[in-house]
Amino acid sequence: MFKVKKRALLLIAGIVWLIAGFNVARLGIISYLEIEQQWYRYVLSVVIFLLFGTMFYRMSVKHTKRIMGYSEERQPFWRFFDLKAYIIMAVMMGGGIGLRAAGVFPNQFVAFFYSGLGCALALAGILFIRNFISSHSGQIRT
Repeated sequence: MFKVKKRALLLIAGIVWLIAGFNVARLGIISYLEIEQQWYRYVLSVVIFLLFGTMFYRMSVKHTKRIMGYSEERQPFWRFFDLKAYIIMAVMMGGGIGLRAAGVFPNQFVAFFYSGLGCALALAGILFIRNFISSHSGQIRT
């Protein structure tokens, strides 16, 4: 019960990362609209995107290999992540939500950091979806 084909795990991962990325980037964009526009914040967004994008790209390659390496064709739907990834996700989400709610991050920080991070998360979602589509033909690009 609750099992899907292992390639469907790539689609699930893609959807989860795309939704997370969209929501984080949305918070950053909203913060950009509430602050004085300064060119260097946009540069910082790009830097954050590149740093996290590189990390999430490697993560998507690692998880794609793990998923496609499962010996059984059908897997529980939650196996698109391993335990370590779930823990990292919980800490990042909990920390981000908690620190924002406590007012630790000013809008100037949220604007550039969340915009860059959100776009990097969304890119990871797109990579997983691309791998899902490519897995149909057996041509996964990592």
